[in-house]
Amino acid sequence: MNYKKRTHTCGNLDTFSIGQNVTLNGWVAKKRDLGGLYFIDLRDRYGITQLKITPEYEELHALVSKIGNEFVISCSGIVLKRENPNKNLKTGEIEVHVFEMQVLNESSVTPFVIEEDVKANEDLRLQYRYLDLRRRKVYENLILRNKVYQIVHSYFSDFNFIEVETPILMKSTPEGARDYLVPSRVHKGKFYALPQSPQTYKQLLMVSGFDRYVQICKCFRDEDLRADRQPEFTQIDIEMSFVDQEDIFKISQGLFRKIWSDTINYNLPDEFPQMTYDTALSKYGIDKPDMRIKDLMVINDITEGFVNSEFTVFKNIVNSNGIIACIKINMNDGPGKIEITRKISDSYTDFVKKLGFAGLAFLKMNENNEIQSSILKFLSNDEIDFFRSNMNLKQGDFVFIVSGRKNLVLNALGQLRLKIAEDFNLLDNNKHEFIWITDFPLFNYDEDSNKYAGEHHVFTSPKNDFMKYLDSKDREEILSIRANCYDLVYNGNEIGSGSIRIHNSEIQKKVFNIIGLTDEEANEKFGFILEAFKYGAPPHGGVAFGFDRIIAMLCGTKSIRDVIAFPKTVSASSLMDNAPNIVSEEQLDDLGISLK
Repeated sequence: MNYKKRTHTCGNLDTFSIGQNVTLNGWVAKKRDLGGLYFIDLRDRYGITQLKITPEYEELHALVSKIGNEFVISCSGIVLKRENPNKNLKTGEIEVHVFEMQVLNESSVTPFVIEEDVKANEDLRLQYRYLDLRRRKVYENLILRNKVYQIVHSYFSDFNFIEVETPILMKSTPEGARDYLVPSRVHKGKFYALPQSPQTYKQLLMVSGFDRYVQICKCFRDEDLRADRQPEFTQIDIEMSFVDQEDIFKISQGLFRKIWSDTINYNLPDEFPQMTYDTALSKYGIDKPDMRIKDLMVINDITEGFVNSEFTVFKNIVNSNGIIACIKINMNDGPGKIEITRKISDSYTDFVKKLGFAGLAFLKMNENNEIQSSILKFLSNDEIDFFRSNMNLKQGDFVFIVSGRKNLVLNALGQLRLKIAEDFNLLDNNKHEFIWITDFPLFNYDEDSNKYAGEHHVFTSPKNDFMKYLDSKDREEILSIRANCYDLVYNGNEIGSGSIRIHNSEIQKKVFNIIGLTDEEANEKFGFILEAFKYGAPPHGGVAFGFDRIIAMLCGTKSIRDVIAFPKTVSASSLMDNAPNIVSEEQLDDLGISLK
């Protein structure tokens, strides 16, 4: 088909273009018939331009009468000043008086109207994702994603990093989540795995002497999904030799300062605060605290005030080595008045019950500076005085108390404080709070399987002071080991994780032994990297940042599906092309596979 190519886009005409003859190509976003006078909003990636078609051109007028939404057209005309400007459009001061038009392709009636406030549900939009991507809100997300790509490439190039692509087909290794497996046709009965991360490869690059590696890479994990998870996702992967934790922090902080400055014009501090894992749990009940409310509702362990309590609930908790803890909020803590009504307190009781607790104790300091509580009659005067002084209670304070096993109590109060913050709009979206969480445990222990596992991954180096416990058989000593491990948290979301790695094969074997891998099993699964460590592996460390999650944060959306061109659903399927799908018997025979 021969057609006139565009001289301009639908986003770059303005009052300086008045009087020019132009040709535009694009999609019909909207058509209006005002008694024979037609107006068309023509859309392309760059914007929208209004077209004006008058009855004087009879053939053109007849053609326009048959045009529908989403037709692809080419039109030529003269740029005129618009009689009624549209301040919401970049091109709202002008319009194009069309004298020539060609339909390049027709469109069927779309399954949903392509508009910003789309009414269609997400499944329908994902089924017709190529139509959904025509919405400005969606493709602006992808344009911003592209901008951040360029920032990342440029930033690390300035710091002498080398971009290296690591394999997509690799060996299956135990890394926490399930692997996606790829059967080999050539080696029947054997499988490749898609990488959960390039962890082993980037460590091998350090052994090879590439002391500064970076890659924007695809990773794959076969796990249960939610809004911020996809079976395939993108991360910014970084590894450096001859560095310590602070070096990793410095290069990372510079990256985020650059991204935030160049995309949303926000200046982040030169250094981000740091907090240990143990402090985060004890104060906020979670290892990814939202520092927008760092001073509100901090968790207080008040067990010591009730060690001799006669209140049966507290007495049983103390005797079973549990804890009693609480959070406090004042009615003046938020932008508006916070009033905890009976209905609201009951809803919070139901909330903690779903987390496995029998109930939630509630306490209030009234306008007469008197404590009101359903459990007051069970407490001694000394215990009431302890509450008043230890919690520094004042008029308008509300206190929520939970008791039980320490880890469960901290988790419950951590989730409750976030729910209260959301309910009373205490989370300011104009704030951008980053914090490093450090000194994670090296191991956790699974009671069901009676096994240790790596808290992050098994290549994380223990901190020097805890190295001696790698030879211990005592569970408390092993679980006390703290690692050179860190997470970057932004507004309560973990957006990155990393560590200083083990670079000594003997230390690596000790870690493998603790998680239950024999020397033979370790050699079978990780023999290649253990062998590499024998040939002069340098001290090294790194970090990986969730690229999709970063873009979602910048775009102000909670779901990373909104910033991925062709995402999967929460059931890991693609509604657009019906993947995953069945394959033919011939394909299975080639692979030597039969289905149960």
